[in-house]
Amino acid sequence: MFWAMVSVLAWLGLSAIGVFWYPLHASSASTILFAMSAGCLANWVRNRTCHCYFDGPLFFAGAAAFLLRQLSVVKFSSFMGWLPLGAAIAISFYLEWRFATRRRC
Repeated sequence: MFWAMVSVLAWLGLSAIGVFWYPLHASSASTILFAMSAGCLANWVRNRTCHCYFDGPLFFAGAAAFLLRQLSVVKFSSFMGWLPLGAAIAISFYLEWRFATRRRC
């Protein structure tokens, strides 16, 4: 539950910024992914889960990409943003399940 609380607090903080700066509004992909990145970082620091070691930076990179897309700096379809992100997350969970069941990162 610790990671969930950190994620919710990060989302609330970013959503508050989003009231004044629209690209970080509460339901934007970048806001949600930044909050998930914060939750993964907190979970990795506290529990040393391997998937969070990889997923935290992945969420951050995805959030940055979606924020740049929202600001019209780069152009890509939403599908092309979510597909590699989802695949990388699935791979990290598989690798943890397969190889790191007894060890922590």
